[in-house]
Amino acid sequence: MAPTLSKPASPRGAAASARTVRALVSQLTAMYLRNRTRISRAVYIALFVALANRIRTGIADQKAAAAREARARAEKAASGTRALSADDEGPAASKKKVELNREFLRALMRLVRIVIPGWASSEARLLISHSFFLVLRTLISLKVAAMDGAIVKALVKGNGREFLTRIMSWMLIAVPATFTNSMLAYHQSQLALRYRSRLTEYIHDKYLSNLTFYGISALDDRIKNADQLIAVDVTKFSNSLSELYSNLAKPMLDMIIYTITLSRSVGGEGVVFMSLLVQLSANVMRALTPPFGKFVADEARLEGEFRFQHSRLIDHAEEVALYHGHEAEKNTLDKGYFTLIKHVNFILRRRLYHGFMEDYVIKYFWGALGLLLCSAPVFVKLPGSVINTMADRTESFVTNRRMLMSASDAFGRIMFSYKEVMELAGYTSRVSTLLRVMDDIQAGNYSKKLVSSSGTDTNAAVLKGRGKVFESPDIKFIDVPIISPNGDVLVPALSFTLRQGDHLLVVGPNGCGKSSLFRILGGLWPVYGGTVYKPHFSDIFYIPQRPYLSRGSLRQQIIYPDSPRAMHAKGVTDADLAAILRTLSLEHLLDLYPEGWDSEAEWRDVLSGGLQQRIAMARLFYHRPRYAILDECTSSVTLDTEKVMYDTAKGLGITLMTVSHRRSLWKYHTHILQFDGQGHYVFTRLDAEKRLALEEEKEDLEVLLRGVPEIERRVAELTAE
Repeated sequence: MAPTLSKPASPRGAAASARTVRALVSQLTAMYLRNRTRISRAVYIALFVALANRIRTGIADQKAAAAREARARAEKAASGTRALSADDEGPAASKKKVELNREFLRALMRLVRIVIPGWASSEARLLISHSFFLVLRTLISLKVAAMDGAIVKALVKGNGREFLTRIMSWMLIAVPATFTNSMLAYHQSQLALRYRSRLTEYIHDKYLSNLTFYGISALDDRIKNADQLIAVDVTKFSNSLSELYSNLAKPMLDMIIYTITLSRSVGGEGVVFMSLLVQLSANVMRALTPPFGKFVADEARLEGEFRFQHSRLIDHAEEVALYHGHEAEKNTLDKGYFTLIKHVNFILRRRLYHGFMEDYVIKYFWGALGLLLCSAPVFVKLPGSVINTMADRTESFVTNRRMLMSASDAFGRIMFSYKEVMELAGYTSRVSTLLRVMDDIQAGNYSKKLVSSSGTDTNAAVLKGRGKVFESPDIKFIDVPIISPNGDVLVPALSFTLRQGDHLLVVGPNGCGKSSLFRILGGLWPVYGGTVYKPHFSDIFYIPQRPYLSRGSLRQQIIYPDSPRAMHAKGVTDADLAAILRTLSLEHLLDLYPEGWDSEAEWRDVLSGGLQQRIAMARLFYHRPRYAILDECTSSVTLDTEKVMYDTAKGLGITLMTVSHRRSLWKYHTHILQFDGQGHYVFTRLDAEKRLALEEEKEDLEVLLRGVPEIERRVAELTAE
């Protein structure tokens, strides 16, 4: 059977079909133009209803989220999980997911209220001025878009005079346009600087008050690198916040103005339809956008850890060098660095794929939609349009195209700003975490992971408690537990009384609670139970074994932490300081440097350990407190210098509390507090001569006891003979 060949369509039939399609398009277009007003109203009403429904849904979601948070807080409070040792508040808290949610908005608004304290502030005035130039830049852009169309129109008409006139006008408007751009850049930089200044000053006030800096480093383990947060992350947050306002306010204003102007030229329905397509593609892009905020927060954390490792090496350089531990430290630093670089490379790869997607959608897909929209007045005569000639069509197309490109660029900047918002969320999370931890520490709430023997529920319960502290001229402890920040209970309940004029010697093995006792007296550690009566913080002066020498002049080393102005306010002169130096045989320091009291040096490096301890004792004589805590502060001086130190201190009426194992110090104290390292202690009066005689007798007996085995062996030999 022969195959059947299909008969090709005749040219006449194809032409008829084309005419039918054109007729149908013409009818639909005519119908649309007749009912354009009704269609526009329906579209706008639908958009308004959709917007209202979206707002209602968002409010409902926020209320539901707030209710869930309230239930979670109530359950947590009921179960008592807000312990000082709760692991959920530990270092892992800094690694939680960064999202654009209610918590981010609360944290951001708190920081905004700090950097912009009120409408009368200089930051608010600068922000208003910045906004003025943003609006001015948009209006100038509208004018430039219209002038571009007029220039092309004159060129199409072949009118050279009009063309040159339009060019001159275009050059003139470039003057305010370029000035506006420069002012925008200046305002943005100034805002970033003002934000950083406000936030840094606020953080310094909290960080360096009520011993918060000590609590962050010693009593809480949620923040490991506060220096990184204050010096780096605050700067990045300020820059990101100032850039975000410019990158959001200007594009949003451009989109509104350009969209309104375009809707008058090409019809509101076309703009709405294109906006829907753009919104749909934007939602797809947002769904495919990686969590750059979390990436940035993790990168900042890794940067801080890497910097902290280098700082730690500098602080312990001598110990590392003595152990020849450079290889081990190099491995640690390399591990931290390569972890950081691995994470940065991961971010770069994600940005590569995401950037390809964004460029294609924003530049080409949206550009094609814009060309279709701008061509509508050329192919379809819209009601109310007065475009007749080719020059008019060209002017309309160029103007609309310019405005559409500006609107598309504005929307693209808004889309790109999503990454910037996520980065801002990362910096906001880190800075707000620092503020939250400082608030907790100032309120006496600490979070530290329990280790060692403190992993029991009993010790955790003790850490939740708080004792009572009263100001008193004398020192009195009543059933006060001595507990380290990691939860070790060193002494379950300590009780003793020390009156002014009674000098206390504290002895015991390492880790028994000697230094912990003085940290409680100094207000560094919280009182977890019992009752403490102690003088005001200013009446207690602490001298450690290795004293702190600040940066500054020789005079500042003696009067620290006072300033020269405070020294003169007390009526102390340089001659008084020189007398203190002569008492401690330190007057030669004035002759070593030509500037005398104003000499500056790295005192920790140029002074030996013994000279540093004598400088610390000179501070004690300058301040003349009621009580002095001396923690092995004479370990590097001779017995003669030690005698001068203690005799002079007692002569000034200073009550001494000493931690030392030197027998030569017994005679300067009236009471002794002895710890055994097992949680027990003995507090009694100290008779130095009797105790010394007993110690010598004990040593003699120990020598005899060490010889007993040899005597027994010899007796056995003699018996055998």
